Amino acid sequence: MTLIFVLILIALLSVASYHRASWHSCVAVAGATLLVGTIAGAFGALTWLIFLAIVLPLSLSNIRQQYISGPLFKAFKKVTPTMSETEKSAIDAGTTWWEADLFCGNPDWRKLHQYPKPRLTPEEQAFLDGPVEEVCAMLDDWKATHELTDLPEDVWQYLKDNKFFAMIIKKQYGGLEFSAYAQSCVLQKLTSKSTLLSSIVGVPNSLGPGELLQHYGTQEQKDHYLPRLAKGDEIPCFALTSPEAGSDASSIPDFGVVCKGEWNGEETLGIRLTWNKRYITLAPVATVLGLAFKLRDPDGLLGDDKEPGITCALIPTNTPGVKIGRRHFPLNVPFQNGPTQGEDIFVPIDYIIGGAKMAGQGWRMLVECLSVGRVITLPSNSTGGIKSLALASGAYSRIRRQFKLPIGKMEGIEEALAKLGGYAYSTDAAVTMSTGAVDLGEKPSVVSAILKYHLTEQMRDSTKHAMDIHGGKGICLGPNNYLGRGYQGAPIAITVEGANILTRNMIIYGQGAIRCHPFVLAELNAVSMEDKREALNSFDKSLMGHIGFTISNLVRTKWLALTGARFTKVPFNDETADYYRNAARFSAALAFMSDICMAVFGGSLKRKERISARLGDLLSYLYLVSATLKRYNDEGRQIEDLPFVQWSCQEHLYLCQRALADLINNMPFAPLRFALKLMLFPFGRPVRKPTDKLEQKVAHLLQTPNNARNRLAAHIYTTDEPLNLIGKQEQTLKDILDIEPLFDKICRAKGQKIPFMQLDKVAADALEAGIISKDEADKLAAVEVKRLAVINVDDFDPADLLAGKARVTETNSSAA
Repeated sequence: MTLIFVLILIALLSVASYHRASWHSCVAVAGATLLVGTIAGAFGALTWLIFLAIVLPLSLSNIRQQYISGPLFKAFKKVTPTMSETEKSAIDAGTTWWEADLFCGNPDWRKLHQYPKPRLTPEEQAFLDGPVEEVCAMLDDWKATHELTDLPEDVWQYLKDNKFFAMIIKKQYGGLEFSAYAQSCVLQKLTSKSTLLSSIVGVPNSLGPGELLQHYGTQEQKDHYLPRLAKGDEIPCFALTSPEAGSDASSIPDFGVVCKGEWNGEETLGIRLTWNKRYITLAPVATVLGLAFKLRDPDGLLGDDKEPGITCALIPTNTPGVKIGRRHFPLNVPFQNGPTQGEDIFVPIDYIIGGAKMAGQGWRMLVECLSVGRVITLPSNSTGGIKSLALASGAYSRIRRQFKLPIGKMEGIEEALAKLGGYAYSTDAAVTMSTGAVDLGEKPSVVSAILKYHLTEQMRDSTKHAMDIHGGKGICLGPNNYLGRGYQGAPIAITVEGANILTRNMIIYGQGAIRCHPFVLAELNAVSMEDKREALNSFDKSLMGHIGFTISNLVRTKWLALTGARFTKVPFNDETADYYRNAARFSAALAFMSDICMAVFGGSLKRKERISARLGDLLSYLYLVSATLKRYNDEGRQIEDLPFVQWSCQEHLYLCQRALADLINNMPFAPLRFALKLMLFPFGRPVRKPTDKLEQKVAHLLQTPNNARNRLAAHIYTTDEPLNLIGKQEQTLKDILDIEPLFDKICRAKGQKIPFMQLDKVAADALEAGIISKDEADKLAAVEVKRLAVINVDDFDPADLLAGKARVTETNSSAA
């Protein structure tokens, strides 16, 4: 009888913990079970004494704080690493969103699907259909990248006249004031034509003077600069990175000293600035320079703080002493990017963005704006690139033939195509969901890091697969190569806005653990509280919640692992149900392993970058699965799209599983590793990679015109015009599929399988034999011209390939 009641008690408390019942509810459940058991004769006085000995100290705050949370708080303060002001600013920046639900181990899928689907306004759609299409048609990318190493003057002017640099600027200042989603759609289409074009448009609409001015500028600064930026009269850049401070931007050596000096013939309070920046996009052509530097106020002219810290200012580039004009040459994608320097340049104090009151607030300003800009620009460029690679590779694989069949029917090509199709679907889903969050008022700093890392990495991976499919077509640069520049430039996105190694190993989980965990931030804040009683009360409350949260995640993780999450509630009982279940299972595992790692590594977890990276991978892949499932639902659960959904979910859940297994294998103690494997994978690893059969379905979708492929091509420049290689290839694909029945007719009439080449000669022979008509022969001959244009590569006179010698000054060379 006692054993039965003990098992009942454990079961009831497990159910209560699974559903995150409060401490008092759990005590009530335990007390009621003990009472019934006592009446039944299963428990006696000793059981009640043990129960009270456990419950009373934990329930009475004075006793708990004196003997439990108080000593733990002292130990916690000793092992907790001190956070710098820059770290605090980064953690405080932005908001948490769906990633917090995933981190906490109990995602509410109904909540995910209730977020509205982003939509374009008629004005935004008209811009995509008009000016964006027009500027894509204007640009000869080969001429711009190989001959001019810049956009042509008419394209620059068109961008200015049509306010491409003013998508983020409010209408009251003459800007377009587009939604984040609309900006993403514009950048995707521009990228599908030219990475040079999208890079130049993207930067002014991301982190830069326009964004900073709208949030923090004085009214006078807004009234002066924003209308001029909207018209294109001013070209902005923002100078943050220094030779000695790249990803660790908070360590910039550039400085400004508050002092008095002469300005326009009058003594004025100002700043003497010295800086040396590099990698600054648009710097060579900028008219206004946003500058980040460390401000010093040795004479206390602004206040008591003599080291206000990182500050942002706007400097007209025609200010005497400002050096711009020289260019970097980033991997043959020659967007305007270069260094800027200035030495002992005096400017008025009101050049600080927001005026003197914002002195020292630059880092907070930057990280707050970056949490939005990093969601849009690089993820959108990557998504546009991946989608165009998927379309182009699918079409090429169907047009190009080897061994008398389209190469897309070869299993090796199918495998590469499947990755392109799956990535195209999931990256588009992720950027759509995330920009939609921005338009709902969120500033998702953790999500921005997830997208920045994973979408740029998937873009780099996709270029490799596309190059493998195209072979010689991909490696020979020329006017007819739509892969080469993207392949060369893929590492650029990896390095900017926080290097990817840093982003994965430190930022995603480093911010996520503190921002998304329901109790860690409160515990850390308690350490810095000056009032000891308030600090202990805050820590005590957070600690109790944290303990309950950990127990709940332990129970949830074990139950979901034992049952394979079969009893988890899912929003749809169809082919996607298992994806929801496995995502819930890994979400619980992430929450549980986070607390395990915090307990095992303590303050040193901050330095365990590979442990942090794997935890971040778990969160990231769960986010990509969530976005995929949401997209499928938002688009009406189109059954044709299911292979894309299945590949993406299976691939990312498999990567979740691998990250979790690697995490367990790198725990420091063998008994802990054994216990975690038994708990998390009691019956082995449940998720399998996408099958060959599924990858074949995805590859087939990319090689033939269909509704699923059309949805994948949304916001990609596919217009059939002379300067659009992908658009012309799309039309060639349709033409070839159209004449294949005619070609098969000729083969049947001749009683042999003719190689699918020299279609003009095949047509002439068939016409002479009376197999086809003159119109049919002309049709075959016309398609042959297009087919050859797709598979042929460029060649040059040797003289045309001679390059000039770029002279590098000794100063710039040593800085590099």
